[in-house]
Amino acid sequence: MDGLVSLLPETLSGGAALLLVAASFFTSALTAAFGVGGGLFMLALMGVMIPVAALIPVHGAVQLGSNTGRAWRQRAHVNTAILLPFLAGAILGSLGGGYFVTEIPDAAMKLTLGLFIIAVTWAKIPGFDRLSGAGLAAGGGVLGFVTMLVGATGPMMAAFLSKILPSDRKALVATHALLMSVLHALKIAVFGALGFVFAAWVPLIAAMIVTGYAGTLWGTTLLEKMPEALFRKGFRILLTLLAIDMVRRGALAWLA
Repeated sequence: MDGLVSLLPETLSGGAALLLVAASFFTSALTAAFGVGGGLFMLALMGVMIPVAALIPVHGAVQLGSNTGRAWRQRAHVNTAILLPFLAGAILGSLGGGYFVTEIPDAAMKLTLGLFIIAVTWAKIPGFDRLSGAGLAAGGGVLGFVTMLVGATGPMMAAFLSKILPSDRKALVATHALLMSVLHALKIAVFGALGFVFAAWVPLIAAMIVTGYAGTLWGTTLLEKMPEALFRKGFRILLTLLAIDMVRRGALAWLA
């Protein structure tokens, strides 16, 4: 046990690391089943145990592994037509977000995102399911920018995709995984270029990715068995609760 603890950063205890590794299973299963939620819950848990300076890049690396595993497991349902225009916008957005990463108040971002997610989840937005390549690129740009600042943009991505893929839960979850993989890969590249050293965190990240993939297998089985109507109802309720919590945390931070 002492040997394993020695592989961890000095700021992280063995007990905290074990909790994060176990939690990775359940948060990945949640996202594999409903397409949303796991990344934000993991960010909240990691925020208690990991220093602020390391939180977003380490969370991004863990989520890259989790989302890549989910995209691979559910690859038959991925809507690949969305990928290229989204990627073009996401690259530019991530570079812009990296430049402003310390400039925009976290409270303002949380308030804005939470309200945006609620609006998109419940409002009827005509034409969203027929977005052009330019529209997809614009969406990728916004999400790429925001993911550098907030970390867990899965709910925003899910709200975006729910309008583009309104009648296919499997395509929504699988495509969400692929596009979030793109965002997290870009995030890691930008933080690496900004000087963040990932090496000390590799053992923890690797262990969390392994248990996360196990959770993905379990969650995918639940998704396959879930009726479309039940998925849609659970998806919208979960997305709304996550958004309300984001607004709450943003408001508290703003008033502090």
